[in-house]
Amino acid sequence: MLDVTQSDVSLTIKSRAEVVRPLVAMGVGSFAVGTSEFVIMGLLPEVSADLAISIPQAGHTISAYALGVVIGAPILALLGARVSRRLMLIILMALFTAGNLASAFAADYQWMMAMRFMSGLPHGTYFGIAALVAASLVPVHKRAQAVAMAMLGLSLATLIGVPLAAALGQWLGWRFAFVFVALIALLSAVMIFYWLPVIPRDKSASPRSELAALGNKQVWLTLGIGAIGFGGMFAVFSYVKPSLMALAGLTEAGVPFILALFGAGMVVSNIVGSKMADKDLMGSVRATLIWSALVLGAFVLTAHVLWIACINVFLVGTVVAIGPALQIRLMDVAGKAQTLAAALNHSAFNFANAIGALLGGWAIDLGLGWSSTGWVGLILSIAGLGIYALAKKDSIKNG
Repeated sequence: MLDVTQSDVSLTIKSRAEVVRPLVAMGVGSFAVGTSEFVIMGLLPEVSADLAISIPQAGHTISAYALGVVIGAPILALLGARVSRRLMLIILMALFTAGNLASAFAADYQWMMAMRFMSGLPHGTYFGIAALVAASLVPVHKRAQAVAMAMLGLSLATLIGVPLAAALGQWLGWRFAFVFVALIALLSAVMIFYWLPVIPRDKSASPRSELAALGNKQVWLTLGIGAIGFGGMFAVFSYVKPSLMALAGLTEAGVPFILALFGAGMVVSNIVGSKMADKDLMGSVRATLIWSALVLGAFVLTAHVLWIACINVFLVGTVVAIGPALQIRLMDVAGKAQTLAAALNHSAFNFANAIGALLGGWAIDLGLGWSSTGWVGLILSIAGLGIYALAKKDSIKNG
C-alpha cells in the first residue's frame, strides 16, 4: 500500500494501475490541449489565406488563446473551489471540446479570435487540477515526475499531435485540425470519468481560502519567472514555420518534421527536467533559464542554415523542462490556495505565450528580420533569470 502524504486530499493507492490509469486519462487531456495550443503555429499561412489576414494577424489568434488561459485559470479555479476535482476535470474537457469545435467553424477573423479565446479558458485550470491530482497519487519525493507524466501528453502533442494535426490541416484544410482536437478532448473526458477515482471534496476549500495565494510574494515571483522567462520560447516557436521558410528554404513538406523535432525536445526535457526538479527544485529552474537564453539566442545565427536550424528547434523544445519545477514550487509556497496557485501557473505560461508571440510579431513587423525572434527570446530569458534572483533573495531573507 502506498500512503499518500502530499496535498490536501488524502488517497490510498492499492495498485500500480490505480496510479497509472488516472495519469494516462489526464495525459490524454493534456495531449488535446497541447495539440490545440501549438497546432495553430504550424497553420498560420493557411489561416491567414482563408481568413484574408496577414500572418502576424493570424499570429494574434495565438495571443487570444493565451489570453483566455490567463483570464480563465483564476476565474474557473475560484468557481470550482467547492467542486470535486474529478468532476471539474470532466467539465473543463467538455468546455474545451466545445471551444475547438467552434474554432473549426470560424467564419472570419473576429470569430476565430473569440473562439480561440474561449478554447483557452479551461486550459490553466485543467492543468492545475491535473497536477494536484497527479501529485496526490505518489510520495512527496516523486511529485515532479508524477506531474510530468500527467503533462506528458503536452509534450507528445508537439511530437505527434501537432505534426499530425498540421498535416491533416494542410491536406483537408486547417479547420479539420480543430475537429481532431475536439475528438481527443472528448475521449479524455470519458477516460477521466471511468479511470479517475472519486476524490472527496476538500470541505475547507473555498474561494476565500484560494484567494490567499494572491497575498503571497513567493507565489507572484514564481509566476513571474514563468510569465517572463518562458516567453522567449514562444517568441521563436510561434513564427518558426515562416521564419525557416523565408530564411532556410524550408518547404511545406518539411513543416511536420520541424514540429516533431520541437516535440521530441519537449518529451526529452519533460522526463529529464522532472527528475532534476525532484533532486534540486530551484537549481533546475536556474539551469533551465540559462539554457533557454543560450538556445534561443542561437536562433539568430542558426535560422539561415536548415540542418543547423533543425538542431536548434529541437533544443528550443527542451526549454519546457522548467514546467514541472515551477508547478511543484507553487505547491510548496501556496499553502491552502493550491488550486488557484496551480491554475495560475498555466496563466503565467500562457501570458508567456501571448507576450512571446506578440513581441516576436512586433520585431518582425518592425523590419528586424525573421530571425530577430531569437533576440526577443534571449532578452526574455535573461529577464526571467532576474526574477529568479529576486525570488531566491526573498526566500533566503524570510527563511
